[in-house]
Order: sequence, then structure tokens, then C-alpha cells
Amino acid sequence: MFAVNRRAFLVYDGVMKISARNVLKGRVVKLVDGAVNCEVTLEISPGIEIVSMITKASVESLGLAVGGQAYAVIKASSVMVAVE
Repeated sequence: MFAVNRRAFLVYDGVMKISARNVLKGRVVKLVDGAVNCEVTLEISPGIEIVSMITKASVESLGLAVGGQAYAVIKASSVMVAVE
């Protein structure tokens, strides 16, 4: 077992390039804390929201707060479509 200082990974001062093609800019409209995770709701367009569960540590390290700007980055190898 080993320990990693997570602060060592938080220092970044450049423009990030990523391979994900679906990057949606939004505003944090709700944060719901759980025991370990946090439900983050971003409004990406008026009336259109996307929700993600991330760790509470990630919320803290990203500095997320209601009213702040954030991006939903979606990387998926497949998208399923269903009907009733």
C-alpha cells in the first residue's frame, strides 16, 4: 500500500486539451452532499440540466460552488437508446 499526496496533482496553470468531444459549459445550480459523494447539477442552457455524482473531495479540489462555472465532460464508448 502507498499514499499519494493529492495536492501534488492539483497544480495546473495551462489550457487543458482533452479527447472527449462532448464538453458542455454550464453553471452550477445545485450541490447535494452525501456521505462520500456529491450530486452536482449544471444548467447548460435555460431549463436544461445535467447531473453528475462526483466525490466530495473532487468538489472541494475543483472549488465548485452554486453559481460558479463548470464543464460537463462526457466520454462514452457507447450511447444506448430505448423506447417503451
